[in-house]
Amino acid sequence: MTRVWAAGGPRTIRVLILLVVGLATLVLPASPVSAHAALVGAAPEPGSVIDAPPAEIVVQFTEAVTPVTSRIQVLAPDGKRITGTVTASGPTLRIQVRRAAQPLGTYLVSYRVVSADSHPIGGAMTFSVGAPSARPAESDPTGVHPSVAVAGPAFKVIGYAGLALIAGPALLLALLWPRRVSRRGPVLLVRTGLIGTAAATLGALWTQAPASSGAPWWDVSVTELADVLASPYGLALLARLAVLAVVAVLLPPVLRGEGGRRRGAALLVLGLGGLATWPLTGHATESPLSGAIVAADVIHMAAMAGWLGGLVTLSCFLLRRAHPRVLGRILPVWSRWAALAVVWLVGAGVVQAVVQLGSVGALWSTAYGRLLLGKVAVLAAVLGLAAVARSFVQRSRVTTAGPGPLRRTVRIEVASTVVILGLSAVLVQTTPGRAAGPEQAATSERGVSQTLTSELFTLQYSVYPVELGENNTVHGFTYTPEGKPLPAQEWTVTTRLQGQDLEPITQPMLPLHPRNDAMGALTFPLPGTYDVTFTVRTTEIDQATVRTTITVPQVPRRP
Repeated sequence: MTRVWAAGGPRTIRVLILLVVGLATLVLPASPVSAHAALVGAAPEPGSVIDAPPAEIVVQFTEAVTPVTSRIQVLAPDGKRITGTVTASGPTLRIQVRRAAQPLGTYLVSYRVVSADSHPIGGAMTFSVGAPSARPAESDPTGVHPSVAVAGPAFKVIGYAGLALIAGPALLLALLWPRRVSRRGPVLLVRTGLIGTAAATLGALWTQAPASSGAPWWDVSVTELADVLASPYGLALLARLAVLAVVAVLLPPVLRGEGGRRRGAALLVLGLGGLATWPLTGHATESPLSGAIVAADVIHMAAMAGWLGGLVTLSCFLLRRAHPRVLGRILPVWSRWAALAVVWLVGAGVVQAVVQLGSVGALWSTAYGRLLLGKVAVLAAVLGLAAVARSFVQRSRVTTAGPGPLRRTVRIEVASTVVILGLSAVLVQTTPGRAAGPEQAATSERGVSQTLTSELFTLQYSVYPVELGENNTVHGFTYTPEGKPLPAQEWTVTTRLQGQDLEPITQPMLPLHPRNDAMGALTFPLPGTYDVTFTVRTTEIDQATVRTTITVPQVPRRP
């Protein structure tokens, strides 16, 4: 204490404040709401060895917490993610877990929550089933293997293209196809669409397993695949496959122009039901107005499939083989249908955008918004080309100038619409703007938390906020390597700015006996990356040091 008094100035004042806070903590009744949330227990217990893998992990904190779902993960002994549904009720965090392909060994639970006082808290713990094994390496809980990152959007594009190849050709063959023009080509398109959509559905079912576990696309166990098939996602895709099978049976007479009204009505109902499986496996079910979004998504996809599929059929077959006089009768009808499809397409898209974005600012501040802007820009260009084609048809220039100019315009429309399909495939896998904003705020670097490990102890710390000046609070907790609370006798924290010829700043932290935590203050005089060192003495002779880095941004101090 003599050295602290001798230093004088602000350092002495800060230490005195910490001492007063510590004495108040010992004298006054505890008030959990006034401190950061701290881990007080879990089931299974940290470091414990249990007989069978749990179906749920329960983590208890000192105060109410809000989970940052994307930053919570459970890793099985083989390193695969088995995280299920995450919920929180007051100070209790519940993590559902799936069955592990290799159930025996050590499991890692990594979490990030926001405490009631808005401080982000992170940490990790382990437990073992049967006998301990090597601890799985902690990884990004939202990361996926590159093969999965490519496969997911690819199957989405194939599925969307398959829908277009089913809907557009079938519509034209059933209602507008000339008698003297061969149906073979469009029928082949429909069959290709059915096969492609089924293959994309099977591929999506397979991809869901490694997308959840973080493994490569080809590393899927029977247990993981069974879990996917039993999940709501898997059941929706199985229903889609069933609908495709029934449509494949009912469709052939319609493609020959022989289907009756009942068959057509049945196909329409089946088609709408099959289309509903797409939003039911995406962001729509988690939207504020889920019913409206599901309906808008079905309309959006139906309009897209009919329009794009019709354009492909026109470009590849009708505009090549039909007589100009026949085209003069068919194309005006198709033009009215296409205009109606565009109205429904745009209207449903606006409903989706309003709900999923959440705010106008999300258009340029989130990845979802920027992708949506790109999709709108391409769609605007396609609609311009469609207007040119419609004008060409309305002026009856097909019978005089021939279908050549119209064919070129339609080809450009098709190519541009394929780009829209690609953007849509990425868009449906991107966090909506309404959710991206809160998630970014919850995980922002204004606060930092991390778990550091030494041979003597595991240290969990949080710094809030992380900004220039002296108003940065550091809170640390020590645990045994098995995850049990470990009271410490003395704490010090040292900060040193990298790349600058400045002396390191060493300050004491106040142990909050008899608990296993301590508090202190950090000073960041300049922006940049700081080396931060914690030295903790747990007994008279046992002491260890752990290190990390913290980046302080160039932002103005809060008033």
